[in-house]
Amino acid sequence: MISAFDLFKIGIGPSSSHTVGPMVAARRFRARTRHLPHLARIRAEIFGSLAWTGRGHGTDAAIFLGLLGHEPQSVDPDAVAGIIAGLTAGKALAPGGPAFDPAADLAFNFTDVLPLHTNGLRFQALDERGAVLDSETYYSVGGGFVVTEAEIAAASRIESACPLPYASAAGLLALCLERGLTIAEVQFANECGSRAPEAVEAGLDAIRDAMFACIDRGLAQDGVLPGGLKVRRRARRLHEDLTAGRRLNTRPPHEIVDWISLYALAVNEENAAGGRVVTAPTNGAAGIVPAVLRYARDFCPDWSEARARDFLLTAAAVGGLIKTRASISGAEVGCQGEVGSAAAMAAAGLAAFLGGSAAQVENAAEIAMEHHLGMTCDPIGGLVQIPCIERNAFGANKALVAASLALRGDGIHRVSLDEVIETMRQTGHDMQAKYKETSLGGLAVNVAAC
Repeated sequence: MISAFDLFKIGIGPSSSHTVGPMVAARRFRARTRHLPHLARIRAEIFGSLAWTGRGHGTDAAIFLGLLGHEPQSVDPDAVAGIIAGLTAGKALAPGGPAFDPAADLAFNFTDVLPLHTNGLRFQALDERGAVLDSETYYSVGGGFVVTEAEIAAASRIESACPLPYASAAGLLALCLERGLTIAEVQFANECGSRAPEAVEAGLDAIRDAMFACIDRGLAQDGVLPGGLKVRRRARRLHEDLTAGRRLNTRPPHEIVDWISLYALAVNEENAAGGRVVTAPTNGAAGIVPAVLRYARDFCPDWSEARARDFLLTAAAVGGLIKTRASISGAEVGCQGEVGSAAAMAAAGLAAFLGGSAAQVENAAEIAMEHHLGMTCDPIGGLVQIPCIERNAFGANKALVAASLALRGDGIHRVSLDEVIETMRQTGHDMQAKYKETSLGGLAVNVAAC
């Protein structure tokens, strides 16, 4: 089972696979080699999608921060520039510590792709003569997950220890029917296999609060996003317009679409600016689940902390199925694996929040995922801005439509969630590499980056 706390990670933008993951990998290697005798220098090399879009995604800065010991969930986004400036000036990871020159010791390999995943990183620890003392290769496989080759091999031999195991959406539905449980209750029971119930609830509340704090900060910010595309933030002005419109008698019925879009825009503008976000299940799709959850709080009846937890637990169950049976990595299967997965998670969460049966929840996830099939990942300039920010607004609204359609039905439908997840996996496998987070195709080559 994949835990909700693995899918929902508090970190910084702009990318879970290209920023959060590399920071985690770099920190792991630094901790591994901290007490290595004769250590004089550390070098790093990034491959595939990490190299092609790394500068736009802040991969270089993330590696620097990780080698300095910082963690995605605790580093201050406002302090990042100063931290990196200090490393650039000192060219060492600590006073008297191993050397690391950001300009010379991080290589972007634009030619090679490592065998297990396109997001590959290799670190080396060297002595004064340049001999290799230690080396490790990591893969940032999406959503902030980082694994080594040995960990991938070991994972295939580990049996699940969760109390209510299942391997498919069909298995999950059968389990719910057999035990008389909701999807959220199944996920909660499995979370409690490794954490106390009070810790699970507190952790879910912290995730919810971080999501809402990100929305609130995004609503208050203004100006131009970094990176050179000169994309202006829109959330603050849209919020002001919608708030002013509440005093009028001519508010259009479709205004709810604008509110949901607003929440998603606020999150993804924060993500693009390197602010603190929650991967859900990735940073590139981080606005969808929070936007729909905020809609549930602000516009739906009977809001409660318990219902919010059910929303997140249900979303996590769907996200875990997608990750284990296909992928949530844009570099692996395109944006269908990021925005499509997030929309399916949000649709399922909302359907559960509104009292849907397990079958209706599964149907909501299937509808949302189905209507993102084939979506490419082609960010202009390697930045998580165009089309990513608006794409989250559309994904959030699709999630709402999917949940509504499912709740109007009885849960019986022709295409299953398992079938659409498998279709997404196959589509991603067949998709040309230039459409999978490389900035080598699509909008990235047809729209000027300056």
